[in-house]
Amino acid sequence: MAGLPLRTRLGYSVGSFVTGAFGTVPGLLLLPYLTDTMAVPGAIAGAIVLVPKAWDVLFNPVAGRISDARLAKDGSRAKFLLFGGIGVAVLFAALFAHPGFGKTWLDAAYVVAVFFLCATAFAFFQVPFNALPAELTPGYEERTRLNSWRIGVLALAILVSGGGAPAVVDIFGGVPGYQAMGVVIGLVILAGALGVYFSIRHAPVAEIRQPTTSWRDLLATMKSWRPFRWLLGVYFVQSLGIGTLLAGVSYVARYVLGDPGLQTLLFVGFVGPALLVMPLCMALGRRWGKVTGLRVFTAVFAVALLGMLASRVLPVPVVFVFVALAGVGYAGIQVFPLAILPDLITAEEERTGAARAGVAAGVWTAGETLGLALGPGLFGLILQLGGYVSSVDSSATQPDSAVTAILFGFSLLPAILVALAIPLLRKRILEPGR
Repeated sequence: MAGLPLRTRLGYSVGSFVTGAFGTVPGLLLLPYLTDTMAVPGAIAGAIVLVPKAWDVLFNPVAGRISDARLAKDGSRAKFLLFGGIGVAVLFAALFAHPGFGKTWLDAAYVVAVFFLCATAFAFFQVPFNALPAELTPGYEERTRLNSWRIGVLALAILVSGGGAPAVVDIFGGVPGYQAMGVVIGLVILAGALGVYFSIRHAPVAEIRQPTTSWRDLLATMKSWRPFRWLLGVYFVQSLGIGTLLAGVSYVARYVLGDPGLQTLLFVGFVGPALLVMPLCMALGRRWGKVTGLRVFTAVFAVALLGMLASRVLPVPVVFVFVALAGVGYAGIQVFPLAILPDLITAEEERTGAARAGVAAGVWTAGETLGLALGPGLFGLILQLGGYVSSVDSSATQPDSAVTAILFGFSLLPAILVALAIPLLRKRILEPGR
């Protein structure tokens, strides 16, 4: 079976600059933006980060069904990528614009409203984007290759956005820093949306199927689709762990390691190794299977997070060794679920004769979004329980209990969450016939 053209493979991967930036930067910076420039209490700030993305849990399956219907009619999902991506770019810049109404509750309400709109636009981009691998190629190995390219670019996108966003904030400082960062990352998102649209808009779809005729049929499908539910459970739990970890990066740099300037280095140290281990992920997937590869990298990630629990007493270089090891594990737990998903979609479409890619991608994205949104919400609650003191200029002195809570939310809790997925990784369910 012929592989996908380089233009299609690379062009599809460029869309990861949209998903990487939007999936990373709010989880990394929105919580400290709220607690340390608007003086929003930690628990309330965590809820603000959670609620708009939780909306996507309900809306993403709707976006998936709309996308499936458009595919059946026009033979392409490309327009969703274009207009959804443009919407995300504009609204992302507005999210960090800081209106300065003078009252905390008004500023916070503005963030909630804009984040709702931004999350809705993102649903119309990400759901079709996640559906494409199952439609661009029917090949098992080619999907692994396509998703490895995608995750490789995703790692680069996360590195650029997650490492660059805090740097921009630091350059300008305070509210102006967040405003400048919103514009810069918005332009990154826009470039990713335009890149994927112009690269795949004429790419052929392997087979166009009719969408699910009713919501009752959709619910019946999800009820009987056991492998999909299990894989979604794995990805949700691990996304929750990752979301909790990312929410803690800024706080760990400032209050555990004692140097705000280490925030960018922490993030680069976490994501950078992912760029180096993509070929290893592909090799393991070919030799041992995707589920086995996912098990191995999950274990690596959990062990590294447990090592970071000692960050208060370890030398900083040793902390970064554990951070890099976590980055290696992170690469695998991103690549393999996304490589398994198209295989499950194709098997289900062959069984039913109906389109499942868009709806499955909608439900999948809902689970991922909920996990990544619950992570900062959970971390915000931990901050509140630890007695974290919010402010408008990051100048508050934190009690020792708050520092302990930061370390717990950054390392031990994500390690537990990621490890909880291991019992779900059953090869006979997720790789039948392999």
